[in-house]
Amino acid sequence: MATSILSIGQSALAAAQVGISTTGHNIANAATPGFNRQVVVQGAAQPQDYGFGFMGQGTEISTVKRIYSEFLGSQVRTAQTTKSGLDSYYAQIKQIDNMLADPASGLSPALQDFFSGMQEMSSNPSSIPARQAALSSAESLASSFQSMAGRLDEIEQGVNSQITSSVSVINSYAKQIAQLNDAIGRAQGATGQPANDLLDQRDQLILDLNKETRATVVKQGDGGYNVFIGNGQPLVVGVSAFSLTTSTLPATPEKIEVAYQTATGPVIIGESSLGGGKLGGVLEFRSQTLEPAQQALDDLAIGLAATFNDQHRLGQDLDGNLGGDFFVVPTAEAGASGFAVAIADPRQIAAAAPILAEAASANAGTGAISPGSVNTPPPPDANLQEPVTITFTSATTFDVTGTGTGNPIGLTYTPGGTITYNGWSVTIGGAPASGDTFTVGPNTGGVGDNRNALLLGALQTANAMGDTTYEGAYSQIVSEIGNKTRELEVTSSAAGNLLSEANLSLQSESGVNLDEEATNLLRYQQAYQAAGKVMQVASEMFDVLLSLGR
Repeated sequence: MATSILSIGQSALAAAQVGISTTGHNIANAATPGFNRQVVVQGAAQPQDYGFGFMGQGTEISTVKRIYSEFLGSQVRTAQTTKSGLDSYYAQIKQIDNMLADPASGLSPALQDFFSGMQEMSSNPSSIPARQAALSSAESLASSFQSMAGRLDEIEQGVNSQITSSVSVINSYAKQIAQLNDAIGRAQGATGQPANDLLDQRDQLILDLNKETRATVVKQGDGGYNVFIGNGQPLVVGVSAFSLTTSTLPATPEKIEVAYQTATGPVIIGESSLGGGKLGGVLEFRSQTLEPAQQALDDLAIGLAATFNDQHRLGQDLDGNLGGDFFVVPTAEAGASGFAVAIADPRQIAAAAPILAEAASANAGTGAISPGSVNTPPPPDANLQEPVTITFTSATTFDVTGTGTGNPIGLTYTPGGTITYNGWSVTIGGAPASGDTFTVGPNTGGVGDNRNALLLGALQTANAMGDTTYEGAYSQIVSEIGNKTRELEVTSSAAGNLLSEANLSLQSESGVNLDEEATNLLRYQQAYQAAGKVMQVASEMFDVLLSLGR
């Protein structure tokens, strides 16, 4: 009987030791990421029949159990991948938002300064300093376009670097998860007991993987994890890890794509399938914000250069030459980075109109002719500056003679009506008399003419970009980026709250509560002391038996 009591005490002592060790392990790892508290599962040992009844034989430890909820863990992973994706997107778009909305270095002040320079020049078109100031403001505008395009390109390169880095991290996690699958399988297969700390490490890696990209976990019968990403591409299957890589398409060599490594080479994974996590966030930023912003800026640069050139070519420079291209129209490949000023000499600014309409001094009637304007679209008619005479054959009819397509005669006069010929238009008002003549010809010596400069300045408020102005088009870009930035700020904050709540729910079940562990430590300490006392009593009883036998 004393031997039985001693073995009972020993089992109690061993159980208390395991309890103290487990509690100490919990306390030591209270701050360890991914650690889940462990509890000792023990039960009564098989009782023994002594004839007069069954007597207990102490206790035995069946296992050390990990307290973990698969459901709550899945919720945390889902919340984590959403939060990481939004944070990644927000961090990227914030760069563009700050750049576009900057009141000092944004494109809007450069546009305003440019047209202000053009309008100031129109008040004194013969002034070389005024022309040089207008040209300098144009150079500043071109510099703003190029700087902004360059910054967007830098952001694009940063996106490429982040994609490459994320792919490397994902591959590293995949290898570690596969290795843990192997280690867990070996450990649990040999002992039949759960490898709690290894399981925690694997679950933490799965969580870390979901920070990079959304991953789906399928638990196998042997306890292993199969991990899939994208549209079901396997990343980990049992003890085997598969790899992601990066690749490019011939049409867009500057754009890094995520690809799945196969035996026959890389296969590009569609961006839309790689949602969530840092990788998903940066890919969504590139496709939904960066590329549209680059395209919108390119469209603005091309549109401004083309429409401004169209009007500039309708003018005449200080040397009497027809206007050429004021800006270099960017190519589709260069976009806004190719926006530049095409002229270097301020005399080449076509501020004047190339034609001038005048009434003969000997006219008897009260007819008055407008200075004339060049018709669009350019280039103007080859006979634009050829002399043309408008002769009234009566008070209500006139003839047009000159070099051009035909010489219409007997035209009916309508006061204020438009007369178009050789690519120009004029209006005649009042009451011309029979025999009155009006001439339209080259604007010789028109250094003080500002008619085209006024038209160039008026482009600032014209719907030159289809249904909006240049600044309106830019404001649309700024507004869209700003609204999206604010949206992401709000949704990211909300996702953070959901993640916190999910973590709290998981921690309330699986986390280490130091107050609870302190209580357990005291309980197991008392159990250890009591078990020691049992063994002491058993030893004393054994000594008594031995003394009786002497």
